[in-house]
Formats: sequence, structure tokens, C-alpha cells
Amino acid sequence: MSYLELRNLQKRYTKDGPLIVDHMNLSIEKGEFIVLLGPSGCGKTTTIRMISGLEEVTGGDILIDGESVLTRKPKDRGVSMIFQSYAIWPHMTVFDNIAYPLKLQKLKPAEIKSRVEAAAGATGIKGFLDRYPRQLSGGQRQRVAVSRAIVVKPKIFLMDEPLSNLDAKLRVTMRTELKRIHRQENSTTIFVTHDQAEAMSLADRIIVMYRGKIEQIGTPAEVYRNSATRFVASFIGTPPTNFFTVKIERTGDGLAALCSDFRYRVPPSLIGALDPYEGKEAVLGIRPEFFGIVPGMERGESWICDGTIDFVEPQGSYAILITHIGGAEIKIVSSEFLELPLNTRVALTVKEAMFFDPASEKRIKP
Repeated sequence: MSYLELRNLQKRYTKDGPLIVDHMNLSIEKGEFIVLLGPSGCGKTTTIRMISGLEEVTGGDILIDGESVLTRKPKDRGVSMIFQSYAIWPHMTVFDNIAYPLKLQKLKPAEIKSRVEAAAGATGIKGFLDRYPRQLSGGQRQRVAVSRAIVVKPKIFLMDEPLSNLDAKLRVTMRTELKRIHRQENSTTIFVTHDQAEAMSLADRIIVMYRGKIEQIGTPAEVYRNSATRFVASFIGTPPTNFFTVKIERTGDGLAALCSDFRYRVPPSLIGALDPYEGKEAVLGIRPEFFGIVPGMERGESWICDGTIDFVEPQGSYAILITHIGGAEIKIVSSEFLELPLNTRVALTVKEAMFFDPASEKRIKP
């Protein structure tokens, strides 16, 4: 049996309103680091608020360690929540902030002191226990919030975009720290974010959500390389996937995807899956790094068309090259060509591509 189960979970804010969380089913194993990833309004924060007991459940059930927790108060569910705003009290010292939930449990002072020091040691703030929040940096305040969550030894950690208020450099550092603490505490963690870089770097499994539903569940590699829907392919990856509406036509030795500006030869592994689309439209998705550039205009077997480099966006170790195909702006990631002059004519090749059904937007797979 899974450690946490969401069974047909639903949430409406009004009786006849839309489903914010739409019949969600999810199983999480003990010790997993799960990331709920999706755009604003997709239902990810509402989901963890229902798990914590801060939101009433419209329908379905939540089971922790095999038992329903719907009738339990938040304090009795065995979960700790870390908020985007940290929610630490400015009039209390760091020690008192961390100790607060233990005092509510009426633990003895000696045990409180021992557990607070252990939690502060795990997050690297043991030397700040006598300070007030105003005397701390953003990263240190965030560690106070994590310490307060750790100190009660919860069954599950719930984190609602806890890094969004930090600057970019500190955010990267804290990702590593959160993963370290997760492993050290052998905890089960659900982390909410709309930042795909956070999701990819932290998660054991990513739950991609869209319009209250789960679009895909998988490891970071799976959701990136084997995106189940057009939405997942567009949301995961920076810059996002380039999409083209193409017509599938029979050729002498297989199938080809035709656009106004190019002809892409369908790989043999996909011919069977695309046979039903012969003479019909499909959606072709090409990630920016799957394009190749040949400034010498050599047109090999993987060539699809020629293009003109309109803009170059240097990114340090790689560059984003912008061109147009079929009237659409296309972004290409290259670590080889970092300073191509504007208006350079190049031959474009494709190393790998994805196909999606235009109606269901689901991936067409072998």
C-alpha cells in the first residue's frame, strides 16, 4: 500500500463552480520527493492544502499510511507545511519560532531544546537561534521555516513554492540544501512549483498538472524525453518546443511530414503509429536542441530546410538562435555556433522529433 493516496480527489470553491482539482488519483511511496509542476491556476497548491487540511475536500479521499485523514484536523494529520512567505513570527526569536509547534504539543523544555537544536543543525542555522527574523537574510529565514517543519518529525512535508522569494543564486543553493535535508531526514516530500528547473533538479517524480488534472507522471528524464501530451512538451524545456502543423503523406519508402517550408522524413520506428494519419494532419514537435545547424549549406540525410539567422541570444555556454520556418518563429539551441552573424543562411537538420494528435493533443507513440 502506498504511503499517501489521493483517491478521486476533487475541489470546487462554489457549489456549481468549476473543478479546481478534477478527480485526481495519485499514489506516493514513503521517502519520495514528489514535485507538483504546472502553471498558475492548475490546482497544485489547492491539492497540497487539501492534504494538509487547510482546504475542505469537495469529493474523494486522502489516505496517509493507509488511513483516511478527511475527518482529522490539520494538526493531527502528521504533515508539516512550508509556505511561500515562510510564515515565521517577527516578534519571536529563531529558537521560539522553531519551538512553537513543540510547545503546542506540551513537550518538556529539555526535549524541546534538544529537538530545536537538532533541527537547526540540520539546516545550518544553529548559530542564529537567539536572533530575530529581521536580523536574517531571506535564505536564513527560509531555513527557519524548514527547521520548524522538521522539528515535529512529520510523516509528510508539504512545500508551497518555498524558494520563489529568493534571488536566483540563492534559489539554486537552497535546492541542493532541500534535497540534502530530504535525504538526511528520510522524509516524504511534496513540493509545489511552476519553475521547471526546480522540478527537474529536485524531483524523484514530477506530476505535471494542467487545468486541475494530471497530464503526466514520471521521472524528470521521462517527462522531458517522453512527453505524453503537447502541453507537457511545451511546458517542460527552455526555450519551449517548436510546433508545426504537418500533413502526413506516403512516400516510396515510408512516410513524410510536410509543412509549407519543409519535408521531414518520418523515422522507421514511427511509421506504424503514423499510418492512420496518412493524408491527415498531425502536430510535429521539435525541441530547440534537436535542431542542427550547417553554415556551409551542406544538405545531408537529416536536412529539412534552409533558414536565415535573424537573432542570436548568447547564454554563456550556449546560444539561442532565432529563425523562421513556415511563417513561425523558431528557436534553436546551439553550443557550437555562439556568434553567428545575423542574416547568415544555414541548412537546418533535425536529430529527433515528436508527433501529437491534433485533436486529443496526446503523443503519437510506436
